[in-house]
Amino acid sequence: MRTYPNDSPRAAARIVALALLADGSLSRVELERLERMDAPARLGLSRDDLYEVVQNCCEDLLGAPCLSWGEACRLDRETMRQLLLEIRQPALRSSVLQLCASVADADSHITEGEMAVLRAAIEDWGIETDTLGKSLAGALPLNA
Repeated sequence: MRTYPNDSPRAAARIVALALLADGSLSRVELERLERMDAPARLGLSRDDLYEVVQNCCEDLLGAPCLSWGEACRLDRETMRQLLLEIRQPALRSSVLQLCASVADADSHITEGEMAVLRAAIEDWGIETDTLGKSLAGALPLNA
């Protein structure tokens, strides 16, 4: 996986891209949700730059030896931890997690892969689940 500078817009966008791809596909409803949330601007990127990060993430995942294929593609926990550590600012972490949670909930169904990304971010970043909203926080079994 390529690396980005800590707290950079591309490092943050990659975490959102991982949430987008966690169920094994890019869903139009998820992309529309990001547009409605003005995700590119919130991440400090243009729309084209955000989609370039998503494309780069797809390419990296296809070539990653740490990739596990099941119902959807997932990174191993240590690789996910390393990517999450590129985001250090608490406010940026919170914003990225909100975007990821919104993407996961866009189709009203949170898959195991999406839950894995959200759980990893919550655990590694030490974010309280009440920042996600009641319905989504209740859907995340942190001990599962």
